[in-house]
Amino acid sequence: MIPVQSLVPPGPVSKPPFFSAWLSLVLFVPPFIAGCAGLAQKDTVARTIITAPDEEMADARSADFSLIGRVSIKGGKESFSGGVQWRHARSGDEILLLAPLGQALAQIQSGPAGVHLTTSDRQSYHAADVESLTEQVLGWRLPLMGLQYWVQSMNSPATVAAIDMDMDGRVVTIRQDGWEIDYSGYSPALSSQGMEEPIVRPKLLLLKRERLQIKLVIDTWNPGNH
Repeated sequence: MIPVQSLVPPGPVSKPPFFSAWLSLVLFVPPFIAGCAGLAQKDTVARTIITAPDEEMADARSADFSLIGRVSIKGGKESFSGGVQWRHARSGDEILLLAPLGQALAQIQSGPAGVHLTTSDRQSYHAADVESLTEQVLGWRLPLMGLQYWVQSMNSPATVAAIDMDMDGRVVTIRQDGWEIDYSGYSPALSSQGMEEPIVRPKLLLLKRERLQIKLVIDTWNPGNH
């Protein structure tokens, strides 16, 4: 990772095509709290599974997806509350953070060459990993390597994890890499596209590590890149 003292933005940078593409999708982002109303409380734990890391899957990435939702972050050096749009692929990630009324605040792009973060005033920063870069520039750590799995109610295969399940076999909590991820609501079953079982996605996640809390509400989920 680039040392903190070297995280000095270069001169003005051109706005990448991704920025305009996402902005064309931005409408009004409703208040975060309103979207949390009516979600079910965390279910009773029926059993806990401990998974061992899979060395062959240490560098694996989860299946492609895109999502639109809302995020609230507190307990870091800075707080944040607003919208999020995330396009995940095996080749990398593109994340746009939005103010409550839809203004673009920050864009994060990760890939084999590292991570780039562009702020609303078009300053650009680079580092080797997302957690370090977001902590230095935004004031809080975004655990992207694990989150690509956690948003799908799955544990990362790279490290050991403890998974609490309810009576219906749904994930209640995942504890991994120092994070605790609680699932307090699931969306209705999605189209299974020929699969025998319907797909149910998490609606509300609460990530906790020490004092940092990240609450994510997923409003729209699309498997694959659309």
